[in-house]
Amino acid sequence: MVRLPLTPAEVARGQRLGALLRRARGRRSMLDVALAAHISPETLRKIESGRVATPAFPTIAAIADTLGLSLDAVWAEISQAEHTAEEQPVPPAARRPSLVS
Repeated sequence: MVRLPLTPAEVARGQRLGALLRRARGRRSMLDVALAAHISPETLRKIESGRVATPAFPTIAAIADTLGLSLDAVWAEISQAEHTAEEQPVPPAARRPSLVS
């Protein structure tokens, strides 16, 4: 199976997810959280660092449950920046002088 390259939006969403999970983990060790979620510490490290931008749903569900996060809250936070960017008006392109008179 060939993996398609991630879009910039998917990469950014993965980075937001990682940041959210790091904040929610707080002072708990990565090992403690990973073992409680029944995933490897390496998987959690990759997700938190943004190296795995599109982790499997069951993995995120297990981590969220371990950290006491609702999946609705996780989705709302990681997709918030996408909606904000979509709602921003796009600035008009700079006008270039025409070569045709």
